[in-house]
Amino acid sequence: MGNALVTSQHLADGAAVIDVRGELDVTTVNGFRTLLVDTIKRQQPAHVVIDMRRVTFMDSTGIGALVVGYNTAHEIGADFVVRNPSPFVLRQLHITGLTDVFTASAADQGTHVS
Repeated sequence: MGNALVTSQHLADGAAVIDVRGELDVTTVNGFRTLLVDTIKRQQPAHVVIDMRRVTFMDSTGIGALVVGYNTAHEIGADFVVRNPSPFVLRQLHITGLTDVFTASAADQGTHVS
């Protein structure tokens, strides 16, 4: 695909926040998955927040990486949420039936992170 995946992560109010930008696909997913799992295991946060407002494309490998992150977070007792999914990401989550699993309500989206 055309756009490289760019991620950044920081800790805010007990939440590990990972900002994802660009395309999350077979060519970029390994770096994202590694960052996600390593961040969760190393920081042991109470909440894991994946901000996907700037994701322009996501294929099934991206969804698989989110599932891995969700499972890793739950192994340590952390919440896992996809915040601000782009329209494309939201559609993919809806198609796969994962919208309710990964996304918080609008009222909850800002509660863990300043």
